[in-house]
Amino acid sequence: MDALGRRIIVAAFDGWNDAGEAASAAAAMLRADAEYEVVHTVDPELYFDYQYTRPQVGLDAEGRRTLTWPEAKLLRPVERSDDAEIWLLVGVEPARAWQAFAAEFIDVALREDVTGFVALGSMMSDVPHTRPISVFAGSDNEVVRQELGLERSLYEGPVGILSAIGVVSETVGIPTASLWASVPHYVAGHTPSPKATLALLEKLEAVTGITVPRGDLEVESRAWEASIDAAAADDEEMTEYIHQLEQTRDTWDSPEASGDAIAQEFERYLRRGGDGPTKPGRDDPPRR
Repeated sequence: MDALGRRIIVAAFDGWNDAGEAASAAAAMLRADAEYEVVHTVDPELYFDYQYTRPQVGLDAEGRRTLTWPEAKLLRPVERSDDAEIWLLVGVEPARAWQAFAAEFIDVALREDVTGFVALGSMMSDVPHTRPISVFAGSDNEVVRQELGLERSLYEGPVGILSAIGVVSETVGIPTASLWASVPHYVAGHTPSPKATLALLEKLEAVTGITVPRGDLEVESRAWEASIDAAAADDEEMTEYIHQLEQTRDTWDSPEASGDAIAQEFERYLRRGGDGPTKPGRDDPPRR
């Protein structure tokens, strides 16, 4: 996968970009699969609002109380490879000074000869839990799109820190890609979402050509889906709503579906029941 090179940052942040904790869980699984060392970490005083992301108190091995502050850091594998390797940019989405935050990490990336940047995100969407989790794979870089068969996002609207870093990355010549998993919005009480995490990791492997761990995600995904099935079984309205989502998804996925057919089905879907699907609120992640 020459478009992203051999040293690829995979970024995932807790917060707005992380519906169902799918992206942060994917990064955590990557981190647990190999030994990493810290390349750079930010000063939390500059970027975090402690009333929004509060420090955590705990006890150390000697029983002394300690504070853990919000953080964001760049990690690289301890065992270096001549093949493509994944670096990790993880932490909490900052509350302020996004331009400085993005520039700080991209300066380090340039110093370390990073060759590519992949953002992992997850968003609440009007999709059924019973179908494969869809992952939007896009890039603003024409070479990356052509080589990897990715889409160009047409989304306009509010964005998270991933987009801010991605823009700076492209500006300085580090090609980027973004992977966004669609998490059913009605499963908020069934977090984390291992099925979405699995979908992100599978797509990441396809985009980077690097084998990534799956752990027990397949088993956990089946259990997650079964738990939602059980909850829906006692709720006739929820069952009917899921059935509507399934019909719409199957129409979109059918090989004979034309653009007009999809548009007509979606319009019918919106009219059914009067309300149609729940629309994203102001705090929901972007559609693309």
